[in-house]
Amino acid sequence: MSINLTRRGLTRRGLLAGAAGMTAAGLILPRGARAQEATRGGRLRIGHLGGATSDTLDPATYAAGPVVTAMLAVCNNLVEIDAKGRAVPELAEFEPDAEARVWTFRLKDGVTFSDGRKVMARDVIASFDHHRGADTKSGAKGSLEQVKEIRADGDNVVVFELSSGNADFAYLTSDYHFVIMPANEDGTLDWQSGLGTGGYVLENFEPGVRITLKRRDDYWKPDRAWFDEAVLLTINDATARQNALMTGEVDVINSPDLATLHLLQRRPGLQLVEVTGTAHYTMPMFCDQAPFTDPNLRLALKYAIDRQEVLDKVLRGHGQIANDSPIAPANRFYAADLPQRAYDPDKARHYLKQAGMEGLKVEISASDAASVGALDMVQLFQQSAKAAGIDLTVKREPDDGYWSNVWLKKPFCVSYWNGRPTEDDMFSLVYARGAEWNESHWDNERFNDLLLKARAELDDSLRAEMYREMQGLVSEDGGTIIPIFVNYIDVANDKVAHGEVASNRFLDGWKIVERWWRA
Repeated sequence: MSINLTRRGLTRRGLLAGAAGMTAAGLILPRGARAQEATRGGRLRIGHLGGATSDTLDPATYAAGPVVTAMLAVCNNLVEIDAKGRAVPELAEFEPDAEARVWTFRLKDGVTFSDGRKVMARDVIASFDHHRGADTKSGAKGSLEQVKEIRADGDNVVVFELSSGNADFAYLTSDYHFVIMPANEDGTLDWQSGLGTGGYVLENFEPGVRITLKRRDDYWKPDRAWFDEAVLLTINDATARQNALMTGEVDVINSPDLATLHLLQRRPGLQLVEVTGTAHYTMPMFCDQAPFTDPNLRLALKYAIDRQEVLDKVLRGHGQIANDSPIAPANRFYAADLPQRAYDPDKARHYLKQAGMEGLKVEISASDAASVGALDMVQLFQQSAKAAGIDLTVKREPDDGYWSNVWLKKPFCVSYWNGRPTEDDMFSLVYARGAEWNESHWDNERFNDLLLKARAELDDSLRAEMYREMQGLVSEDGGTIIPIFVNYIDVANDKVAHGEVASNRFLDGWKIVERWWRA
């Protein structure tokens, strides 16, 4: 028995599996995208934000950017998220037990790595174990803390035994860190070769510069991987990215400059592809480092930012106001009834006084490599904070290496998250005690207790209550300012086409190379 999880959930012996509930909104397809049948051939050229010279092929190091988009074309996951936000089988059919504690994945027949080797259970185990254990450097380690054991049942079946039930576990396996690569003889992961089961092979990898992919003739998916070749160029500067699109150097870009987006919209031959999702800007503060150890100080900073102004001036309205919680309206258990925090200089002064930090001077690190408009956002924050008696200094960091030299290193900085399809995954990765990517070093006992209980709870109404409380805890006590949710916006020329676009990340869920075709 195999299972496709939908946004309405699925019942199996009383199990409500649940789903992300993502929807596409404001979607404008390039002319003829739906009318044309997909055809093989041609080259796709992408101008991509987020590449760095520190990028590697090691999936433990993936953060964002062209290396992720490229490796999701070179490799597959056990499960993928489709255009309707459903977790559907990719390399494997999956089935949970009645308590969602033991998950069985059966590998599909006829799937091989690009060197001809058949994908086997040992490869799956190595791919997941690479992110587990005391020595791993993977940012996805926290997501797998719940996994007690991964074992093979023959060559084609992999069984995941969890410490407690998790109705959303199938979604977790779709995370881009968990691409399946071949195992070495000793059971470790052979990521250095860049081999995968996907529709493309890696021809050239210049970190922070260029990645070139070539289509496999023997790809196991007959209705995917249409381009003969794909080239992913790192272009971190928004203006340069847009110029590359307008001059025909690339066919698609992500994260256009919203200040000039209206100019692109009016240009013949270019169309926006815009979807709602779970993406959000964050400003994490190290909760274990002064002055951010005081929750009153953290609240003061949260009240000192004008969210509406940021939405209007940075996103030009292409998003929604956030409430210092990473759970977005697109998520299934979004707590829409929580009181929305608004800009209030008087409240900010009140909490500063409570913390004994009147006349606060604090520095925030930022770069537009973190997100489009990040510098504009912190400069607006600087002005609104001044009215609350806060002297906020903006330190402009170099674009190159921002994610390796600033993020997780500096005590107050700008960050960006694509979000995750489930509440448990987002919370586990970034807000749980000891999570590798806990960017604010936040540790709340009640939150951590609820995280485990909500994950194992099979009653949706009870899960909703727990996730509501957790969103409130993150908003009130957490060490992260989350002012806005941002739509995913790509811009494409009329030389490429596609079908319905996924809303879980940029560039069709970062699966553009596999799913799109030449017009």
